[in-house]
Amino acid sequence: MDFLFAYITLSSEEEARRIGTVLVEERLAACVNILSQMESHYWWDGKLETSHEVVLIAKTTSPLKEALQRRVLSLHSYSCPCVVFLPISGGNPDYLEWIARETRKPG
Repeated sequence: MDFLFAYITLSSEEEARRIGTVLVEERLAACVNILSQMESHYWWDGKLETSHEVVLIAKTTSPLKEALQRRVLSLHSYSCPCVVFLPISGGNPDYLEWIARETRKPG
């Protein structure tokens, strides 16, 4: 089984907690980490913007990638949120087995 980190940026800790809780409750992620106090610099609508955002990192499996992304997009406040997936190329086998045990497809 392939394991992934979902890297998601959000507008606030409150939004990150709300979405992170849903992902774990629905077993789309085994665990989420919320990292506060990120400063982002980016182009939006032709203007250079700076904002404070929060990062949510969700640990999941490759078969859940599309369902997790759909769920985040349905709950997110941004019109074009950052939801990207990074492969986990290795790690503690017991931890990876735990991710597999604690996640499952919806339905």
